[in-house]
Amino acid sequence: MNITATIITHNEERNIERCLSSLIGVADEIVVVDSFSTDATADICRRYGCRVVERTFTGYGSQRQYAAGLATGPYVLSIDADEFLSEELRENIIALKTAGFGHRMYAFRVVNYICGHPLKGSGLAPNMQTRLFDKRYATWDLLDVGERLSYPGSVLPRPVKGELCHYRCGSYEELELKEMRNAQMRGRMLAAAGIRPGVLMCVYRGVMAMLKCHFRQGAMLDGEAGRRIALLKYYSTSHAYRTARSIVQKGK
Repeated sequence: MNITATIITHNEERNIERCLSSLIGVADEIVVVDSFSTDATADICRRYGCRVVERTFTGYGSQRQYAAGLATGPYVLSIDADEFLSEELRENIIALKTAGFGHRMYAFRVVNYICGHPLKGSGLAPNMQTRLFDKRYATWDLLDVGERLSYPGSVLPRPVKGELCHYRCGSYEELELKEMRNAQMRGRMLAAAGIRPGVLMCVYRGVMAMLKCHFRQGAMLDGEAGRRIALLKYYSTSHAYRTARSIVQKGK
């Protein structure tokens, strides 16, 4: 069976070629849903033979589901522009494809990198994620951020050896920009859910997020990176609740 790799992009010219190179021999089709990049992202993708479709960004969940819907075959490999397959994972996926697949869902170990360094904790510890799936049995939920793949509870994803490497940023400034942008979306979701935070709640939620990241999620294990991530948790969480507060106030 064939594999369709799906990627959602926006101004990813620094990352996308590394991702596409790792898909050579793995993906029989690559579908890129681009939200009108202003850099060379789309041109690079086309050079690799990708099918590039432009679509206004409507949230991560809906964007991923739209991309999956464009796949011509049943099996979809969902990967981000700033991710790539390790050589071991590449070889194992190719072996699965050659054998014809025996399961509907497959999960990989995702390792997050900040400024080139792998994280041990900080809420971004290595974890298993279902990324290769038969689209007839799975859908992405439509959350703007924090989206998840939904599939029948009777289906148990089969683990595949190897790592999916997620290079989240090349600088802490880039990380902050991404987190604050996501905080804006979380704020809109909070407001839509009817949450009406006061000033003190905005601060309280930020402090609790920072403490959770530092102690429960092991930011201490990641040194300087962990300290920065925990502090950013405070700012981004507080910003999400302040955004929700602003939306609610404007709606009065």
